[in-house]
Amino acid sequence: MTTTTIDEGTLDAARTAWDAWRQERTATLSTPHGWLSLTGLHWLDTDAAAVEGLPGRWASVDGGVEVTAGAAEGIVHDGAPVDGTVRIDTAEGAPGTLVEVGERRVEVMQRSGNHALRVRDPQSPTRAAFTGVPVFEFSERYVVPAEFVPHEQAQDVVTGAVVEGLQHHHRAVGVVRFELDGPQQLTVFAGGTALFTDATSGVTTTGTTRSVPVPTTPGPVVLDLNRAQNLPCAFTDFATCPLPPAENRLTVPVAAGEKDPR
Repeated sequence: MTTTTIDEGTLDAARTAWDAWRQERTATLSTPHGWLSLTGLHWLDTDAAAVEGLPGRWASVDGGVEVTAGAAEGIVHDGAPVDGTVRIDTAEGAPGTLVEVGERRVEVMQRSGNHALRVRDPQSPTRAAFTGVPVFEFSERYVVPAEFVPHEQAQDVVTGAVVEGLQHHHRAVGVVRFELDGPQQLTVFAGGTALFTDATSGVTTTGTTRSVPVPTTPGPVVLDLNRAQNLPCAFTDFATCPLPPAENRLTVPVAAGEKDPR
């Protein structure tokens, strides 16, 4: 394996980038309608029905969701009050359309052919209690020389999810190889992200999935495992995060990056 050299300049740059990342993570997670604001996940049926805590009646239809409400109920879609029945189109696996209900935002989404409403409330207890994500201290040990090996053609990969019965579809663009208590390899998805678990998972880090950014320039790269971060499911029970592919379940500890926040 051909790898790059980790010198003092590389470590200084990694530490600076890590500090900036920590500040950005705190700011992003603190936003009024971010992942910490989730207060509910409601799966819909084909029969229009009331949803706990929300006005109107909601139904799953082919390719979307229908909501029926009067203008006085305060549901706003696409800048206009819902008065009657409105259809909201969805796309499989994509971020949902946000519908306003006062200061709350209701995300209308589709996962594995099923439709759901995910409620985002700025007054969420999780958001109110947030003071930052617990992390391991930056460690030079986890700034490792590596090699990114692209696939000749991107490959379709299906993984499970933290919600039983759901699936996630990914495009694998290559693998990253590195040494950490022996030779290791992670499958890398489009966008330069590797989802993984390791020997710390369920102990000091979340038991579901973490992700780490991977440079996807073919050849020698620097893999900074200090940048391992939690997926939304580490913070809330109302996320539908993917699980890592089987080959990304490392048996060595990666005591770096974000810890279990709960």
